[in-house]
Amino acid sequence: MAFDGITVSAVVRELNEKLAGGRIDKVYQPEKDEIQFLIRAKGENHRLLLTCSATNPRIHLTQNAKPNPIEAPQFTMVLRKHLQGGRVISFEQLDFDRIIHMNVESMSEMGDLTIKRLVVEIMGKHSNIILVNDGNTKLTSAECSHEKLNWVVVDSLKHISRLVSSVRQILPGYAYMPAPTQNKLNPNHVAKGQFMLEMENAKTTVHKAIYMAYTGISPGTSEELTQRAGLESTKQAAELTEHESEILFTVFENLIEESHKNHIGFITLDEMGKPAAFSVYKPFSVRTNKLVEYHGVSAMLEAFYQDRDTVSRIQQKSHDLKRLVQLNIDRCIKKRELQQNTLDEIANREYYKLCGELLTSNIYAIKKGMAEFTTMNFFDENQPTITIELDQYKSPSENAQAYFKKYNKQKRTFESLQEHIKQNDIELEYFDSVLTSLNSSKDENDINDIRDELTEQGILKKKATLKGEKPKKSMPLKFTSSDGFEIYVGKNNKQNDELTFRFAMPADIWLHAKNIPGSHVILRLNGKIPTDIAITEAAKIAAYYSKSRNGTNVAVDYTERKNVKKPSGAKPGFVIYDPYKTAFVMPDGGQD
Repeated sequence: MAFDGITVSAVVRELNEKLAGGRIDKVYQPEKDEIQFLIRAKGENHRLLLTCSATNPRIHLTQNAKPNPIEAPQFTMVLRKHLQGGRVISFEQLDFDRIIHMNVESMSEMGDLTIKRLVVEIMGKHSNIILVNDGNTKLTSAECSHEKLNWVVVDSLKHISRLVSSVRQILPGYAYMPAPTQNKLNPNHVAKGQFMLEMENAKTTVHKAIYMAYTGISPGTSEELTQRAGLESTKQAAELTEHESEILFTVFENLIEESHKNHIGFITLDEMGKPAAFSVYKPFSVRTNKLVEYHGVSAMLEAFYQDRDTVSRIQQKSHDLKRLVQLNIDRCIKKRELQQNTLDEIANREYYKLCGELLTSNIYAIKKGMAEFTTMNFFDENQPTITIELDQYKSPSENAQAYFKKYNKQKRTFESLQEHIKQNDIELEYFDSVLTSLNSSKDENDINDIRDELTEQGILKKKATLKGEKPKKSMPLKFTSSDGFEIYVGKNNKQNDELTFRFAMPADIWLHAKNIPGSHVILRLNGKIPTDIAITEAAKIAAYYSKSRNGTNVAVDYTERKNVKKPSGAKPGFVIYDPYKTAFVMPDGGQD
């Protein structure tokens, strides 16, 4: 189920129950598209999350306190000025749509009580958070929901100019225009006859007819309604019998009423046991063992979005690095193709040397003006006959020298190419390892470590940091084998070097996926003898944190740490090792 009008209705009810009358103590903006309020209400502290991210826009209570930037963004300063210290009057849902009004009573600079409204518009990539003010210092809390008031935009998280939208501009000082409606019906105010008429006149399937006719009904909810009514979702709405339409209306009415009364939420799990969908009603066709019930809509939403939001944030923050690294990978691959083409072109260089030597050996038998010369190739044990092309305007000696010159030029090209190919392969391997690290990153600190590494390598320009800003250093992943051994995993090349050469003891077991980019893995022994179980589990983790994560029988090399060396001048993460053993395992991410 999507974050549709039914979900918004449940969230608004919960927020009113817990936050109405509360006081806003703090305002934070941990992400560029996310706001958090600390609100003291009914003797408890609450943290309210509002985000207008393109992938996961939503509003709900949260327990997740994120680190905040040292310098507060402009929109945060505006919210602190107008809302901090204010009293939350109410939360409202506009016409069962995904638009929430948070009404706040606060003091103006003149000491007068004013009503401010924070509008949260949940509309995919067009989502926004907008602070509006009626400008009437005598406005009462009872009047704040009157929609004919002339609300004015104070500021917004996303500024929408005429260049972005010719229909609706969201800029400070502009009159606030509500988001365009789709002329759909409000499910809260639908009569039976009107519902049946909508189905009768619809020129599409039952499933599609419902969510196209009613505000706040997502395709997922529409599918739920058809299942509860015992109808095929692909059936044409106009083909419904009167009895089927009556059943569908009853189900529709009951589901809306159920969503109003419920204080619980449900998450549907996929085959891997991970959250796949959520709803504020109990899904009709989902097995009980695939459902997790939550006491509170916010608790359900936080559980559902936690991992998704983290992945989305990491993808956003690593996008520029991935693009840069991929460009370098593509450049190395293209360079290797050009190098291979050159190798193909000079593959017959030994033939030119042979021609020069044969001409020199037969120099007195060759006359100037000859176009070719045929002789026996006495350098071949079979002594075959060979015909050599000659330049008629050159002497025999000059023809021989021409062949030697061509040979020597291609020989130098070959020798130079060997070094260039080696360096290019090292670069390609390095960028491949960086991309693997980026794909395995779990938080912003991991991304920052990789950014620092690329800066140190001269691939990125150094960015100025704010005074007093201390970048947090990410730590290696830590696992414990089933028989008690500690397993550590480096998350990037710099961390791999530190883990292998500063943290690990000489007798510890070092593991790495064979001949592919991946993390350095350390099996910490602490004076004990490693078990086959511990080595196998560590190898599975090494395979998982490598480019072959999705493989089925991945080769993983392992050896004592003392056998691992770093060549002088090698790039971060690059090592050589010998002797070693190899295990073939199925990748497994283990448990932190």
